[in-house]
Amino acid sequence: MTAPTAPAPRPAALRAVFDQAARERRAVLVAYLTFGDPDPATSVEVLAACAAAGAGVIELGVPFSDPSADGPSIQRAMERALDAGGSLAGAIDAVAALRRRGIATPIVLFGYYNPIFVMGPEAFAARAAAAGVDAVLTVDLPIDELDELAAPLAAHGVAVVPLIAPTSTPNRIERLARFAPPFVYYITLTGVTGVKLAAPVDPARLDAIRAASGAPVAVGFGIRSTADAARFAAIADGVVVGSLLVEQVPKGPPAGAPERVAAVVRELAGAMGR
Repeated sequence: MTAPTAPAPRPAALRAVFDQAARERRAVLVAYLTFGDPDPATSVEVLAACAAAGAGVIELGVPFSDPSADGPSIQRAMERALDAGGSLAGAIDAVAALRRRGIATPIVLFGYYNPIFVMGPEAFAARAAAAGVDAVLTVDLPIDELDELAAPLAAHGVAVVPLIAPTSTPNRIERLARFAPPFVYYITLTGVTGVKLAAPVDPARLDAIRAASGAPVAVGFGIRSTADAARFAAIADGVVVGSLLVEQVPKGPPAGAPERVAAVVRELAGAMGR
């Protein structure tokens, strides 16, 4: 018997989600979750529940032993995931499992470059594409060095999502367009995730990033409530929520994690006009 195969990656799927949201005059909820938390099998169910509850895009965190850009909540999630056997290969397999179940929600693999480097960028790009990954975001690979990953990914029809910070210069912002990103991730503040509340964002700053990149802009870091999500949804094309969601996983028995996360996703999506 021939095993089912994952569908081909959908290079335009991410952008299509943002374009549809723009036509409906709303922002996209980008939901971050760590693969393997609380364990690989339950993690897949959490992701499926998250997609069904209204997440427009899923950022799937790849567990890593030194998550320097992440705050305590996501660090603990990564520790739980690593203890349970989570890995880059497992995260890719989870995407393939979701695609086999017919879940078409765009998925961005989110993490650090070391596991990709160990696997090899070309091998990683091929495996990610075959699984149905839409894009990759590496928090520790700056624009100056992004070509070494963007090139093999592009060859396999997978996009990269660049990060822009409040401190990013106009020159750096102008360099976004060459990657033809499906969206740009704008960090509201410097530092790690989930520690401080999101800083105010000047809408003109987002306009400048959109103009330079030719892409929508999602805002993240420090978005801790439905009120925060609604506030940023009024000025951004997407809102990224991570710590609030991963904190739901350990709040009760593992079997209840999918519904605990889904309940918060529904609240967020509702607050953002879904």
